[in-house]
This record gives sequence, structure tokens and C-alpha cells, in this order.
Amino acid sequence: NYPQINQDAVKEMFRQVGDLKIDERGVAKRGMLVRHLVLPEDIAGTEETVRFISEEISTHTYLNLMDQYRPAYKAHNYPEL
Repeated sequence: NYPQINQDAVKEMFRQVGDLKIDERGVAKRGMLVRHLVLPEDIAGTEETVRFISEEISTHTYLNLMDQYRPAYKAHNYPEL
């Protein structure tokens, strides 16, 4: 039940720190920034993740979508990757 546990954790983190606050020099001072690794065949649930963040967290959440996944080691055992 990883997605639900993750969502609950993100909600709690946001409750504690709120939206990202950046100072006049562009330095993050406090708040939440979400990093999400996009995987092949949408197995990471990117669309659902973005929807969850915008609807249940904040439309002001900073979101870093990472696309640098590179299959390695035993990834060849998983055709979806």
C-alpha cells in the first residue's frame, strides 16, 4: 500500500512546513519541495501524483519532475522498465 502511505506522509510533511518560502536571493528557507522520478510506461503514476499534489496539498507546491531514470543491474528482468 505504498501510494497511500506515501500520500499520508506527504500530507503530514506539508502540515508541518507548508509551501516553500524563498528569500530575496532565491534561497529556499522553509517549506516543501516534491521530487518525483518519472518512470517508463507511467509505472510511477506521474499523472496521479501531480493530481494528488495539486488537489490535496497545494497548487503552490514546487514540483521537480526528474526524468533521469536509467535501467541498470537487473532492470532487464522487468519488461515495463
